[in-house]
Amino acid sequence: MSRIGKVPVPVPAGVSASIEGGILSVKGPKGTLSLSLADDISYDIEDGRIVVKPANESRRARSFWGMHRTLVQNLVTGVTDGFSKVLEITGVGYRANAQGRKLKLQLGYSHDVDIDVPEGIEVKTPDQTTVEISGIDKQKVGQLAAEIRRWRKPEPYKGKGIKYRGEFIFRKEGKKK
Repeated sequence: MSRIGKVPVPVPAGVSASIEGGILSVKGPKGTLSLSLADDISYDIEDGRIVVKPANESRRARSFWGMHRTLVQNLVTGVTDGFSKVLEITGVGYRANAQGRKLKLQLGYSHDVDIDVPEGIEVKTPDQTTVEISGIDKQKVGQLAAEIRRWRKPEPYKGKGIKYRGEFIFRKEGKKK
């Protein structure tokens, strides 16, 4: 039995949820998100909670149960609070600058890296070495952060590169004479 799946998702005040045509829609102060429902999972909206249960006793239904409950929780959290990731850039001459719907990165290449920011995502650069990504869709926020980080992953000797805030970079000792 799924420990995550059996806990109902609370729907806070100001948030409405509805199920129509195999799609769960959640509307809140920050916007609207929707999720395609799985056939093996049953969803019920009752007295301010969304209850997710397996529709049958198949292995597939039990394995999807906890994941779909978490996806529903992410919808509710996204329309109420939103999600954010903070990236830190370390390295001499490495900088970031948000310009409208584009993020311009200088990462030691012979050219600047321009990244288009998708709709629904907001990118801010409070200073040249910090990038704040925020939005209501957890998947889109995480995907954009991973794509930005992929341009220069942190290296283990000097720690240069793009890392998540709070990420630990295992440092190696350099050459010895």
